[in-house]
Amino acid sequence: MTQQGKAIYADSVLDQKESIAAIYGDVDFSILPERYVNDADVGNSLPPRYKRYAESALSDPARVEKIRNYTMTGDRVADAYAALIPEYGFRTLVTMLDDACEKGVEAVPDAPKELVTFIRSMEATPDWVDMNMVEKGARQERIPLVTISPFVIRGAFIATFMNKYTALPMTMTGTLSDSKSAKRVFETASFFTATAMPGALKRFGSGFRAAAKVRLMHSMVRYNIMRTGKWDVATYGIPIPQVDQMPAGLIGIFLLSFKLLAKGRTSFTQAERERVEMARYRCFLLGLPQDLLGETPQEIVDLMMARTLSLKEEFDDDTCGVLIRGTMDAKLFDDPSITGRIHRWMERGFSKYFLIQNFCDGKPARAEKLGISYRLEDKLAAAVAIVVVLANTNFYKLGMRIPVLRDVVDRQLVNKLAGLLDSYGHADFITDANQYKLAPAE
Repeated sequence: MTQQGKAIYADSVLDQKESIAAIYGDVDFSILPERYVNDADVGNSLPPRYKRYAESALSDPARVEKIRNYTMTGDRVADAYAALIPEYGFRTLVTMLDDACEKGVEAVPDAPKELVTFIRSMEATPDWVDMNMVEKGARQERIPLVTISPFVIRGAFIATFMNKYTALPMTMTGTLSDSKSAKRVFETASFFTATAMPGALKRFGSGFRAAAKVRLMHSMVRYNIMRTGKWDVATYGIPIPQVDQMPAGLIGIFLLSFKLLAKGRTSFTQAERERVEMARYRCFLLGLPQDLLGETPQEIVDLMMARTLSLKEEFDDDTCGVLIRGTMDAKLFDDPSITGRIHRWMERGFSKYFLIQNFCDGKPARAEKLGISYRLEDKLAAAVAIVVVLANTNFYKLGMRIPVLRDVVDRQLVNKLAGLLDSYGHADFITDANQYKLAPAE
């Protein structure tokens, strides 16, 4: 493996080696991993329309240093809790976290201090959070979650798998079978759907609990992978670093910000601000630090672009290709009714369309090379799905603009989200080391 070079990280990065020695004790934090691109000219390879965004993102040395630091930073409080696995066992840790989220950490007998710190950090709502705005932002999020998400959950999930440096942890956890791919997709969809329900992100809401469990799951992956002794830090850095949490939590407001900047706008409207605050607070609950959560369109685009440009592009079929094919082949829906069969047909076609448009430069031939066919039937299914999505989206948007209908429409959206959550099934958000591909080091 090629090591890019050496780096000097912030004290907060280096401190992980001692404060969470069970995970990071053997990590050489002088390493600048191969995955990290340390090249100020990296933006030159982008299409002309993106170059100015790349130049802006890389123009601030402090921003570049920030991304480099978070490339080697995990989740301090969740990692410390996950490191208790030898003492408590992973199922007991999950149970205690569940109880702490549902009843308060005081209700957990002899709660370890790591659990208390974990929960208290999530309860420490930042001053910039306006929960009224968060609730209004969630109300807006309900429309795309009802109309678009059921068709894109498979395709959007693939974004994680297009680069070997971010996809490897998923490969190592052994979640490549059809059933496990489906479960993984549904857990992701379930999390984002749950966070948009009324009151879900409040202290005892379902979204708060889901965020805590997602964090613990990621920390358990870090713990279990690092203890194998076979993870190559010089190549991959640390598993699931903070910068790799950014796309999932911020993609929606990044695309919004990108569109606004392209139109010459530099600020959000009130409604847009509400969507942004909902996404930023959800990211806070997921453990992302505030300095990765931009506030203005320019800040959001700069941070996301800096992260994207810092990640070396590398596609490995044994890692990325297997994950993509497993996800695309997974049987997500099994409703035998006519409506269920039609939805299944539309969803599969649209997922392929989404993959091609977003990750194959709009070229079906590139999807074919990945083992994903895009036939006439798929094209027809995708076209029908697009018509259905646009019609439903416009219907709900119109209803939400009419004062006398707004609450009725929102209740209908909430009911539909509840139905989607039922169809996605129970989300465990757990990871079992016994199913990992690599055995623990002797």
